[in-house]
Order: sequence, then C-alpha cells, then structure tokens
Amino acid sequence: MGTNDLNRRKFMGKLGAGSLAMLTATAMPSHGKHSNGNIDKLAVLGGEPIRKNKAWPQWPYVDEKMVESIVKTTRSGKWSRIDIANGSVATFEKEYAKLLGANYCVGTGSGTQALSTCVEALGIGPGDEVVTSPYTDMGTVSAIITSRALPVLAELDPDSYQLDPYDVEKKITPNTKAIIPVYIGGVPCDIDRIMAIAKKHNLKVIEDSCQAHLASYKGRKLGTIGDLGCFSFQGSKQIACGEGGAIIGNDQALMEQCYTVQNHGTARNGKHVTIGPKYRMNEFEGSILLGQLDTVQERFRIRNENADYLNAKLKDFPGLVPQKRYEGTESAGLYIYALTYHKEHFGNADRSKFLKAIQAEGIGFSGYIANGLHREPWVDHILGLRSYKQMYTANRLKQYKEDMNLPKCDLACSRMVSLWASGTLLGTKQDMDNIIDAIMKVYDNRDKLHSL
Repeated sequence: MGTNDLNRRKFMGKLGAGSLAMLTATAMPSHGKHSNGNIDKLAVLGGEPIRKNKAWPQWPYVDEKMVESIVKTTRSGKWSRIDIANGSVATFEKEYAKLLGANYCVGTGSGTQALSTCVEALGIGPGDEVVTSPYTDMGTVSAIITSRALPVLAELDPDSYQLDPYDVEKKITPNTKAIIPVYIGGVPCDIDRIMAIAKKHNLKVIEDSCQAHLASYKGRKLGTIGDLGCFSFQGSKQIACGEGGAIIGNDQALMEQCYTVQNHGTARNGKHVTIGPKYRMNEFEGSILLGQLDTVQERFRIRNENADYLNAKLKDFPGLVPQKRYEGTESAGLYIYALTYHKEHFGNADRSKFLKAIQAEGIGFSGYIANGLHREPWVDHILGLRSYKQMYTANRLKQYKEDMNLPKCDLACSRMVSLWASGTLLGTKQDMDNIIDAIMKVYDNRDKLHSL
C-alpha cells in the first residue's frame, strides 16, 4: 500500500498504542460524529466548516492593570525615559532581566533596533561580516547593513527552519566577526553547536530571540546563552506594546555600550562618546510592558501546553510534521506554531490547495515567510552601492552573490505551514481539537484538493 493510499482508518491502524489512544480520545474528527452528511464535505466546496463563527482569544492581551499603568504614565507628564530616572522603562528593564535570568537589560524602540544596537556596540562595521539566517524578518539583516557590514546567509535545516551549523562554519571568513542565530517560532536552534563554532573562531553571538520570549534550552532562557540577546515587543508578539524591543546580557561594560549606542552615542553620565542613533524605548511602551509582566508566564505555560497537545495528536501523522526540536529544548516562545507540509500524503496537492481548504474550515494556517531573504532585492541593492564596492573586493562580492543559492531554505519556505500562536495557542482544548479535526477532515478529502 502506497503512502498516498492511506485513509483515516488505515492511518489509525498504523499508530502505536499510545498515539492511537491519544488520537481516538479527542482527535477523531468531530465532523464524523454528526448525522448531517454535509459536515464531511469540505467547507471550501460547500460543506459545513469545522469552526464556524468562533473567535480565537483576543490579541494583544489587555487587562485593567495595563490600562491603569498607561493612564498613570499619561498623567505623570513624564513620557521620555530621560525625564525620570526610575520610571516605567528603567523598572521594566530590571524586571525583564530578572525574569530571564540576565544581569542587565536595555530597552529599545523595536527588536530591529535592539539587533542594530548590538551590532554597533560590538564594533562591527565596514569590511566586517556577520553570518545569519535567510529565513527571518528583514530586521535581522537590516541591523547588519545599517552598520555597513555584510550579512552572510547560511543554509537551514529544512525541518527545524533554523541555521545549519555545518553551513554556518563553511561561511566563516577572516572578516567574520559574529553569528546571529534566529529562533524562528521561538524554538531553540542547535545553539550548542553555534556556540562551539563561535568559540573556535573567536566570534561574538547575538541571539535573535525576537520570537522566543521565555523559551528555555538546557536550563537557560534563550537570549542569555550568547554574548547578547534581543527581543521584540511588536504588537503581534507574545509580550507586546505596539513596538518596542530589549537587549539582555551579563557583561556590564558591553551592556553599558549598548545603552550608549541606543542613546544617540551619549553615555549615562551625559558625555557624547560614540556613534549611535536614538533608539530609546519611551515611557508609554515601558508602562504597557510593565503592566503585563505579572501574567506573561501563565500565557507562556498555556501556549506550550497547547503546542505539546497538538504535537502529541500529530505524532506519527506523516502529512503534517511539527517543527523539529533539538535535544535540550525545554520550552518554546511559540510566536508561531509551525509544521512541515508533505504533499505526497495529501494526494500530491500543492500546499496552496491545502491552505485554501483548511482556512475555509475556520483554521488560519498560512505559509508564513514566502521566500528567504536571499531572494529579495536588497542583495543587489547593497552590491551596487559605492560604499560596499569600496569596502569589499570585487571577488568577494561576486562570491557573495553566488552564495545566494540556498535550496534548503527554499524547501523550508515551500513546505512550512503555520498558525500565528500569540493568541491562537491561548485557546481551549476544544479549540485545539478543532485544529486537529480540520486537518483530518482535509486529509480525508485529499482527493478533492486538486479541484480547488
């Protein structure tokens, strides 16, 4: 029997006892329990959707303590962090550092600003190179090119969507100064190997933890493993204030340099000492963040419980495989809940057909990032700039362009499906069962997908 011939009954028969018990307990499609035959028909073809007129948990999270906090700041008239020494930003910095087990924290206006501050604070600039991931928000690359360094993109493990350490090491040159691993979905990468490579080549590590709030790896929070860790509090993130970011670290001198850079080059003593933009977090952002810190760990717990629940339900199901996790991963930030779509188990239907079908069932899966950053116009733009032509040899820039062939990243982009998790994974177990039911309903009707 070929894999494409699996139906629901045969699939159930192939599961181990533990997985079978779990699936039969709650994951058997609810659409099969209704007397109305229309429930078995794909909603996109006129059937009844699995989830109809049901709202997901509201995001961003808001409660009265947050409202009171922002009102207090508004009434104070102290709206910039430099207006008040122990205001909401300074207090948030102390509390966030404590929450993550770091010694120091510096707030910024965004996650991109946090990353950019770190690059500049480490003295990385023209002629230098930084190895990072092609599968990330443009903010990661922007932080490097803002300092006129060269962002060198390494390949991915297509099942984890994270940097492949083997290719990272291949991309290191005498001009490499740092590695920026990106925790896509808030899930740890193979950070032990990244750190070993950095130590071997005397490189700095800036953790792009913008999606990885509170996630832990081998007893440590992400963001505390490298030299510096960066976070985003943009409105869609798991801890949100509209925009906003933070840097954490344990090296006091380095963290003071980060403060100085993001304070337009002005140190805490008021001396203007270096190059830097104004990336300061304001008191409104600090107050919204501070007002929700008491409750973030409970939401983090719920997201991880629900992700574990979904992962257990999908264990041994070959059509959608949860994001690979490396040994040592204890928890994830879960900005998105990501899976790899294997079309051979859905009648070879293109991913777009699957997405169209499952979205009609009321489940908001999407493809997440359409393509890696190696396929975006910024590459040719910087290669045409006079500054880059002056800083890097013609041979280096030619090789750089040739290295923008990253087939494993392309594969990851073409196969990943994801749910935005900040709000969705705060749902009930019934909500999670709706997700599984919808997946299995589409699977049961996979022979109809080609008609969409």
